[in-house]
Amino acid sequence: MSLRTLARPVLEASATLRLAMLVLLLSLPAAAEPFTQNSGLDQRMIAEVTGTALAFMSPRILQPERQATLVIWGLRGLATIDPKLATDLSETELRLSLQGKPLASEKLPAEGDAAGWGRAIAALARAAWDSSEPVRRVGTTGVISNFFDELFNHLDPYSRYATPEEAAQELARRNGRAGVGIEMARQGTGFVLRSVAPGSPAAKAGVKPGERLLAIDDLPLDDADLAAINALLAGPEDSIVTLTLKSPGAAARPARSLDLRRTVLTPPTVFASRQGKLLLIQVTGFARNTAERMGAEIVHGLAGPRPPEGIVIDLRGNRGGLLRQAVAAAELLQPTGRIAASIGRDPQARHDYEAEGTDLAHGLPVALLVDGRTASAAEVLAAALSDQRRAVVIGSSTFGKGLVQTILPLPDGGALSLTWSRVVSPLGWPLQALGVMPSICTSLGEQSLRASLAELAQGRQPMTRPLTRHTEARAPLPAPEILEIRNYCPASEGRDTDLLAAKFIIDTPKAYATALLNVPIAP
Repeated sequence: MSLRTLARPVLEASATLRLAMLVLLLSLPAAAEPFTQNSGLDQRMIAEVTGTALAFMSPRILQPERQATLVIWGLRGLATIDPKLATDLSETELRLSLQGKPLASEKLPAEGDAAGWGRAIAALARAAWDSSEPVRRVGTTGVISNFFDELFNHLDPYSRYATPEEAAQELARRNGRAGVGIEMARQGTGFVLRSVAPGSPAAKAGVKPGERLLAIDDLPLDDADLAAINALLAGPEDSIVTLTLKSPGAAARPARSLDLRRTVLTPPTVFASRQGKLLLIQVTGFARNTAERMGAEIVHGLAGPRPPEGIVIDLRGNRGGLLRQAVAAAELLQPTGRIAASIGRDPQARHDYEAEGTDLAHGLPVALLVDGRTASAAEVLAAALSDQRRAVVIGSSTFGKGLVQTILPLPDGGALSLTWSRVVSPLGWPLQALGVMPSICTSLGEQSLRASLAELAQGRQPMTRPLTRHTEARAPLPAPEILEIRNYCPASEGRDTDLLAAKFIIDTPKAYATALLNVPIAP
């Protein structure tokens, strides 16, 4: 049997198996009352999914809403499937009509009876399915998806429903995938290792880029393609895969076989380099090992014979990730003080994040580069180090995502990402919509930047007024006022002058000190 033939069922079955396991592990018990099943519509599943979601959402959404209101919002999803359908709510009934004619009604469950609301939703969905060809075409998944799409249109931009397939893919992205840490490339009629991830099982075993891969688990790669190879390299965590490798330029040396234990690998998010006197650390996202990698790069960068005179952390284009990794990253440079706070209705959503770390940079000047794409966890890091006067933020206003989501697995194998808390900075201003205001603005053009740097060098901060308005802002803030504040330094993509400004202030201690002292220090 060829490698291609063997790999095909692996490729086809892996996603199905992961999804089946997810549904098996996360499904809730079936409701006690039996439901009539209709071919193409799983009425029981609709009831369980919506009832489970309502019970979870009611005490956690940022602004309290009656379950009846959430239900009628969601049921309007039937009209997005078939515009001839309409739902409305009276004092005693949920009603469904088709072209203005009554189609079905359900007695209103008690407020707080999430399971009862789920059964009522499913009953109206069944009536719609019986009478509407568009509803029959989309089936159970379409009804559920449209219910949540319409419901979340009334809440916030980040709460969403993921279908079972999407949920399985997102879970894999969050957790990483199990492998040995090699990336392959075709060379002639064979395959070579293009890269070996640092710290991976392959790297620890001494595997080097450029080695030829001859076989996987004793299967020769005669008719293989890259998809088949990657499918067989991946596998369950802690399982063993055997690679047969041959070093380049060693024709007389025999091939060697290595047994490698697969481990969960996360994509690299931290990249370090020297830029003259500066240590430049680019952070592209916040995955489960980002803070650890940042710490390692700071320690390594300071350990050489010519240690840097300052550190530049580049967060431009960083869309965020894990909040706790941003908190841990702040602790690398900020040994004490508040990092951030999250505020929500659910007690478990409320956290005060306090630094308990060690300044690995030993007080070296730090500049943070941000732009209009810097978001979420990246904004948490920038806000913390700015409010605590540990770093000077350079660039433009950031994206402004200060809402935190929690994830609920659902009985159909799908998942809800529900916004349940807001993040505020150490000084108490909200990240949501407002974003981070840089101490040095580069988005107003080079002439404006040169004038700003000259003033900083003279001990004057031209951004004092916008920074003061920004740090004194408190939610809820009217949209026009938010726009007015952000327009002092409009959001834009990063530019070359960001790094030039960072080099200038680190080379000019007076400018650096002035940029740091533009706001009150956080408690």
